Amino acid sequence: MTFDDQSKQDFDRDGFVILRDYLNPEEATDVDANVERFIQEILPGAPDTTAFYEDPNDPTSIMRLQNMLDHDPWFHDLFYSERIAGLARHLLGDEVVGKNLQWFNKPAGVGGPTPAHQDGFYFMLDPNIAITLWLALDHIDEGNGCVRYVRGTHLDGMRPHQRSNVIGFSQGITDYGEADTAREEPIHAKPGDLFAHHSMTMHRADPNPSTRRRAALGFVFFAATAKEDADRAEAYRQTLYEQWEKEGRL
Repeated sequence: MTFDDQSKQDFDRDGFVILRDYLNPEEATDVDANVERFIQEILPGAPDTTAFYEDPNDPTSIMRLQNMLDHDPWFHDLFYSERIAGLARHLLGDEVVGKNLQWFNKPAGVGGPTPAHQDGFYFMLDPNIAITLWLALDHIDEGNGCVRYVRGTHLDGMRPHQRSNVIGFSQGITDYGEADTAREEPIHAKPGDLFAHHSMTMHRADPNPSTRRRAALGFVFFAATAKEDADRAEAYRQTLYEQWEKEGRL
């Protein structure tokens, strides 16, 4: 499979790239149907840390599924397909290590905000080189909480983060101000569109007060040359899980 050189140039310059119609409508519908199958058939037997809820008392309010490739062969094969993993290699210009497959959801009417952050803060890499491929499964715009990127910020270093108290997003940028907001670019999408962003690119999303769901799959890959502090990262995750369990968020 071949990939467009322009997409690599755009990614290197801007810290993100938008690939319209990366999946056709039938393929996007098939992905969405398999997410629903995962929820109905796989999630009941998966670890508690697989799902996060906007309202822990409402099983329909799932706002994130994670580690899906570890629990289902269909998603494992999709994750490591040339169409996905190959694109990650092309954009990073490196071999990649697959880390996570997540379903991001903002349920209609109750989906909360995603605080401004850089994915790399969670990843604990040196150098901090990783990528998230974000596959839209709905029609997405400002009305239901589209992603907002700040162009070129992958080149500006890590901003300070602290605990955000937003379910599923443990940390947010502490000094994100009007100058950053003024540079945001809201990204509209339809099912099958794919965005890719660097681990250091600042981004956020508003809540979803609309009557429409806002869902997407996120494929996370680390560059093979990036070294992860695995012990520190695992300790961090375990601390978060313990906090969320005490708060009833899992």
